[in-house]
Amino acid sequence: MSFDRLITKIIEMKNPTVAGLDPKLDYVPAYLRRSFLDEDGETLKAAAKAIFRYNQMLIDALCDIVPAVKLQAAYYEMYGHHGVKTMERTIRYARLKGMYVITDGKRNDIGATMEAYTAAHLGSVKIGECEYEPFGADALTVNGYLGTDGISPLLNVCRANDKGIFVLCKTSNPSSGEFQDLLIDGVPLYARMGDKCEEWGADTVGQFGYSAVGAVVGATYPEQLTELRKRMPHTMFLVPGYGAQGGGAQGIAGGFDENGLGAIVNSSRAILCAYKKEGCDEQDFAGAARREALRMREDLTAYINLK
Repeated sequence: MSFDRLITKIIEMKNPTVAGLDPKLDYVPAYLRRSFLDEDGETLKAAAKAIFRYNQMLIDALCDIVPAVKLQAAYYEMYGHHGVKTMERTIRYARLKGMYVITDGKRNDIGATMEAYTAAHLGSVKIGECEYEPFGADALTVNGYLGTDGISPLLNVCRANDKGIFVLCKTSNPSSGEFQDLLIDGVPLYARMGDKCEEWGADTVGQFGYSAVGAVVGATYPEQLTELRKRMPHTMFLVPGYGAQGGGAQGIAGGFDENGLGAIVNSSRAILCAYKKEGCDEQDFAGAARREALRMREDLTAYINLK
């Protein structure tokens, strides 16, 4: 199954982290940004081309130490069709470099519309006698609040194409509790969603004991993270909120199983902008990203018994 491939990479690299490639043009070092703006002017096309080159250099610096990247679709869509093309090119480049790719799109709908989202991000589209993968990611974040109708089309493609999904469960943002903590017969809504993740993925459990249906569970809520790990033994966790949002490595440890598996922790801005925090030469931005990724790995594995 899809998450078997991810977990295998985590074990090989001794690193349960994912680098979030969520770039703004301002994150791109001035020397690199300028070269594309000089060529194409102050245009969406120039911005998208600069971001793609930035992503390439980051992937080159990280691919042998970080198992996965996560692309938040909004950061590409904001640059129009040029940005969407950069997202597609980045996904293909990361996979070429052997990285597992998660598209953070939080998609959800029902019926034919959800089938279209699924085909776009995880599946394929047939044009005459030819078949194409429009984006070709390994996994997609989804919103489960339309229920099984919005999840079933994804499950079919996960089984057929060796893909995975991460369902929003207990998110890292401060106001998540306004709805996710509401009690249903004494059980929080996020826990009910966790139960559905276990149910939806029941027939897709792989060699490491995890199904193709993962869950998004924030690092900013360590008690709930630990609670859900016990409640959801077959569900892989994508854990946002480390670092910039306040989630610490010690609290995150509760999201892992006894083998140090079952979760992957995201860091975006801290890696993307590591050169700014270091104050190093901006031309060493990729080196700074690598150093931050190694620091993060050491921080996490100090608390996680990854076997």
